[in-house]
Amino acid sequence: MSLVQPSRRDAYAVYLLISGAGSLFFSLIFTVNLFYHVTTVELNPLQLVLVGTLLEGSIFLFEVPTGVVADVYSRRLSVIVGYFLLGLGFALEGAVPRFEAVLMAQVLWGIGYTFTSGAEQAWIADEVGEEKAGDAFVRASQIGRIGGLVGIPLSVALASVHVTLPIVLGGAFFAGLALVLALIMPENGFAPTPRGERETWRTLTRTFTDGVRLVRGRAILVTFLGVSVFYGLYSEALDRLWAAHLLDIGLPGLGPLEPVAWFGIISALAMLLSLGATELVRRRLDTTNRAAILRTLQGLTAGTVLAIFGFALAGRFGVALAALLAFKALRSTSGPLFMAWINPHIESRVRATVFSMASQVDAISQVAGGPVLGFIGKTWSIRAALAASGLVLSPVLLLYTRALRREEAPDASLAAPVSLDS
Repeated sequence: MSLVQPSRRDAYAVYLLISGAGSLFFSLIFTVNLFYHVTTVELNPLQLVLVGTLLEGSIFLFEVPTGVVADVYSRRLSVIVGYFLLGLGFALEGAVPRFEAVLMAQVLWGIGYTFTSGAEQAWIADEVGEEKAGDAFVRASQIGRIGGLVGIPLSVALASVHVTLPIVLGGAFFAGLALVLALIMPENGFAPTPRGERETWRTLTRTFTDGVRLVRGRAILVTFLGVSVFYGLYSEALDRLWAAHLLDIGLPGLGPLEPVAWFGIISALAMLLSLGATELVRRRLDTTNRAAILRTLQGLTAGTVLAIFGFALAGRFGVALAALLAFKALRSTSGPLFMAWINPHIESRVRATVFSMASQVDAISQVAGGPVLGFIGKTWSIRAALAASGLVLSPVLLLYTRALRREEAPDASLAAPVSLDS
């Protein structure tokens, strides 16, 4: 696949390639991943939960160390290693249909994900500059939606031949992407730690400490991590239970198609709506205006909470489908704007570390929040668990309101980045 024709010097185009190809490969794998776990590997419900828990636990443990590596050594190297590990993990998962292999695969691709998360965003911000980074985040999100949309029917077609094909091929494609990036990915805006200082963990520790000190000294960054906490706490229930809720309501017939076709249709519709919503925001929002971004995030979050409640309380398929699609579109549009808002607040040399802290907080929050909301779903009902997840997300509105006051404060020192050396 070739969404763009990048040269080694064109970081923006390479970033779009990463987003488009990565989303296509993820879609190729995850369209049939759960089906493969249940029907071929024959995992029981407890094993399915353990797979997800091990994945999030791996992300939690390795997110900050890999982020520090990206800040000290090379963001480019971190991204390349990450995609190679992703490919290795998925290839193992599809090639060996055993519970133990699936668990090992979660560790591999979970670590690979931590190498890419934070490092990608920090890399493109350094290469194109902070003013252009916001536009890059939004445009990459759009390209990612297109790649994901293409991956859905391709995954179904391959799975009709053999269910492991899209998973194994997706892993091979991720490894291939790593090799391509090794040839074309530039790194001109990053200054690695001098070679003489790399022989000790002292530099890694200092970079991490600087990231923690920066977060503790900036109310905006504390808010950033606070939002990450609530994002993690609420999201696991939605991601695990929305399909069960639709099945409880009942799926309408689709003529000769099997009911499972609804899930492909829902994925495709959600991606199309997300693409349109992101383009609307991109055209109308100045991504260099942090206060405007925050106001938009407030509106998107309020809409997300309402969509969750609408989905939880829906008794008819049409209403539930509309609420679910609205939720998916609003959530996907919020993601790149969240990064565009916080990026200018973080000093370059600890940017990947701070982004990784946020991902680590999100991961451990999912591990903590998922079982609690799942217990509510088992004890009372799936509707109750979904409604509870909406309540858990709602405090983010207060955090955005607090951050907006600081962004609009007349004292520029409240909003401008600060140096750790000052």
